[in-house]
Amino acid sequence: MDQLLLTGATFCLLLSFGYTLFTLGAGRFRPGLVNLVSILGGFALLSLDLWNRGQAQGSCPINSLFDVLIFMSWSILLIYLLVGPAYHLSLLGAFTSPLVFLLLLIAQLGLVGNTAQGRFHRDPWVEFHAALTLIAYGAFALAAVAGLMYLVQNRQLKKRRAGALLYNLPPITDLVVANDRLLRLGFALLTTGFGAGILSGMPVDNLKFVASGLLWAGYGTLLILRKMHRLPPKRMAAASLVIFALALISLPAIQYLSSPK
Repeated sequence: MDQLLLTGATFCLLLSFGYTLFTLGAGRFRPGLVNLVSILGGFALLSLDLWNRGQAQGSCPINSLFDVLIFMSWSILLIYLLVGPAYHLSLLGAFTSPLVFLLLLIAQLGLVGNTAQGRFHRDPWVEFHAALTLIAYGAFALAAVAGLMYLVQNRQLKKRRAGALLYNLPPITDLVVANDRLLRLGFALLTTGFGAGILSGMPVDNLKFVASGLLWAGYGTLLILRKMHRLPPKRMAAASLVIFALALISLPAIQYLSSPK
């Protein structure tokens, strides 16, 4: 049943991504009902999948790298559904779909033939720390997507290239605001998650502590430089992409160091 729910969610995100590519190629892209329904469907199926995994494992279902990828995908969609419409960033969902689809595809391939799950019992503070940290990753992912949209629009405007994508992108100033506020949201969630980890008193591997600290310091520095007006929007957008890419690359190592031994 879990695989069926995960397959359905993956298909929903593939549908959104495929529809976006098709309409862009036809020169008549209009983010709307198809994208929204696909994302809502994917979110609902992922929610059910996470609930079932949580019941089976007896804990927050983030006990393997593939579980983490599923939870992160859910977090990205959650943050989009909460934040995207508020900024009128309907196209943000279309840009987000390929990222979530890729994460779910990797997770599903990794879970094939590896469905046996034990039961895990952790301190509630530890689970709160882990869940909140992954939701922060969701906010950072959307900040990176908003940054990518900014860079694409900025490039098109400089080259004076008009097309269906340019006409449907949100105003470039809205993307700057969205990128900044999503980074702030992610940093606040990450800081709170780290605080919960400290309160739990859990032992932390030194390498994991350094990697997590560098991630926190990287986003914190980014926000401080932006607050001091030392970082123009273009560099802010590029930096949010680079740091999130590094966070994804380091995720397998952090998960390995966090896994019950």
